[in-house]
Amino acid sequence: MHVAPMFKAMFPVTCKRALASSALLCSGCSLAPNIPLFGAYFPAWMLCALLGIALAIAVRVVSVATGLGRASPPLLYPLLAMLFTAAGWILFFRG
Repeated sequence: MHVAPMFKAMFPVTCKRALASSALLCSGCSLAPNIPLFGAYFPAWMLCALLGIALAIAVRVVSVATGLGRASPPLLYPLLAMLFTAAGWILFFRG
């Protein structure tokens, strides 16, 4: 494999190191849990993300109905969605 000298000067990482590190990073994806839904395998992380988004929307609807929605910062609901997603993943698949 021919690598340009300028590329080697800019990035001193050798090709062997790059291949080894990419192999280590890709090996973590081999045991991703799948859930069979309607005859197709559905990634579990996507199910947790949908659950987190749905729960964040429910919190938003309740906060607007009670009048607390006006006082909350705009970044609160995406952060709640991420929190609910991570909690669902830990609760259902890693706990």
